[in-house]
Amino acid sequence: MSSIKSPERIIPPAAKNAVEKNTLYLVGTPIGNLSDISERALKVLSEVDFIAAEDTRSSGILLSHYGIKKPMVSYFEHNKRERGEMIVSRIENGESCALITDAGMPAISDPGEDIVKLCAKKNVRVSVIPGPCAAVSALCVSGLFTAKFVFEGFLPAAKSDRRSVLDSIKDEKRTIILYEAPHKLRRTLDDIYASLGDRKISLCRELTKINEEIIRTSIKGAIDYYAENEPRGEYVLILEGASAEELESRAFWANMSIEEHVEYYISMGQIKNDAIKSAAHDRGVAKSEIYGKIMKK
Repeated sequence: MSSIKSPERIIPPAAKNAVEKNTLYLVGTPIGNLSDISERALKVLSEVDFIAAEDTRSSGILLSHYGIKKPMVSYFEHNKRERGEMIVSRIENGESCALITDAGMPAISDPGEDIVKLCAKKNVRVSVIPGPCAAVSALCVSGLFTAKFVFEGFLPAAKSDRRSVLDSIKDEKRTIILYEAPHKLRRTLDDIYASLGDRKISLCRELTKINEEIIRTSIKGAIDYYAENEPRGEYVLILEGASAEELESRAFWANMSIEEHVEYYISMGQIKNDAIKSAAHDRGVAKSEIYGKIMKK
């Protein structure tokens, strides 16, 4: 008989907001304005045994601002494998650790993802201290559809891989969130326009900082704007999803008459009634509408 593994249970500490040993804390930190840090985040950073940071220098500024003095270790993309093992080993041996990134939430387009997987593998407790997230903050002020969205993060550096990713989201109806560095922005906008055509876009940079800027325009408008203006700061790009009209124009049946559409499904082996149902589904109309037009012929 095969055994069924019991589901993992994350048990909160007995005392409210107590900082526990043998725990990795994912601590959200400000994306710009230092005042955006939470009281709980400050408590955890003050009480853990040590802090793992993507950049100990930039994180040191935050900690110094709040008078927090804790041993720090670097944990970033190029040392995450060996350093992750070391951090988790220390946690297993009774210490507590807070993981912070340069800004925002660890593990979102961040090597923190890997250490959380390692903790899950080794059954080490992970607790999250929520904080600012650039992606969601930009979505909120984008002026675009927010009920459904997808997060793609940074596009690949290689042109062929970038085009492949963009082609894969071309028909995505939900709002799309991307991250981009200033020196790559112009090329990225060109690639987006080539793959997705012209759509609404919101470009958000330096969120919560003095130079915060939100530009709501079209992709073509953004290309024209940045042809004359130098991109500055890290960007969150909020892209409008594909419209029903856009999807319909690319559909295999776009140039078929209703009769041809139904005949196509019949040629694929469906009976007439099912073919009518399939055509109606493709076109987003009631089956009765297709049936009525077919039966009039």
